[in-house]
Amino acid sequence: MKKYFLLLGAIKLCLILLGSCSTPDTGTFSRILGGSSQALTFLGCKAVSEDELEFVFSRPVTIKHLSFSGDFKAASVENGSVVRVKLEENPFPGRQITADLLAEDEKKSSINVLVSLRTRNDRMPSLIINEICTEYSNPKTEFIEFKMKSSGNLGAMRVFITGNSNAAKETVYEFSPAEVKNGEYVVLHLRTIEDACRDENGSNLSESGGRNASATARDFWIPGNTKLIHKEASMVYVLDQDDNVLASVLISTNADSPWPKDYFKETADFLFAKNAWKSQNGETYIPADAAVSAGTTNTRTICRDETKENTNSKADWYITATSSATPGEKNNPKRYN
Repeated sequence: MKKYFLLLGAIKLCLILLGSCSTPDTGTFSRILGGSSQALTFLGCKAVSEDELEFVFSRPVTIKHLSFSGDFKAASVENGSVVRVKLEENPFPGRQITADLLAEDEKKSSINVLVSLRTRNDRMPSLIINEICTEYSNPKTEFIEFKMKSSGNLGAMRVFITGNSNAAKETVYEFSPAEVKNGEYVVLHLRTIEDACRDENGSNLSESGGRNASATARDFWIPGNTKLIHKEASMVYVLDQDDNVLASVLISTNADSPWPKDYFKETADFLFAKNAWKSQNGETYIPADAAVSAGTTNTRTICRDETKENTNSKADWYITATSSATPGEKNNPKRYN
């Protein structure tokens, strides 16, 4: 009988610990500590300014405990269904922090939330996508190059790639804080398969090794060894913390066929609603609107014509000549097509 009650207690504990929820692009663990006919739930959080955070619950709560990772401290807390927290000092923009909250409603139901988020970054630079390598030889070295059009900080900027996966709406990379200057190049390498690869957030631009790393541009590396981008059809776009599109490009080898999967159409509709690219039919984006990617190889990349103004259209792009890829440098004007 004693073993039965011990087992029952363990099952109940597991059920409590498994009561969790999550918000987009954050890791969240929540634990219900009180009872209610309708469970108190945590709905999400966001940074609303560089020193203010909001945490949203299903009904009004009072915060009983609040702490942050690192050196972050709360200067004030406003209770309610939307809990508003003002930090003591302006944190570095786009810095990742973890918040630990214990909240209680008027029925004494409590919820413990452990959530990761990034502080507000209102200094994101203007930028363009400048070069794309979709193919590889040995090692696998696909990359996306960005060119800064103003100074700022990269913290909390998110990169998305719609390739051949249903995870089309998932962030493939989120930048940590890094100061950048107007005209500077940033290379996001799409795999990390060499030991010398380092993210260059500081002043040392030659810190990273690895194939296609640049000694004069900032290099960043997506962990893992998954192919994320494909020349047959891909969409690359960058969002700020308010889901505004900062830069985008559509590529396709075949202008006459429809998008190969439904999630391409969904991404095209999203980017069209944001007016992120130039459409021919004025209704949505089709493969005929995309930059032509046929002919690209591991040394023959898809490049923006840096001698022209950015029009957010296929007219900006060309395939460079063999052995003319330029990660972290001005694009080579030699053309394949």
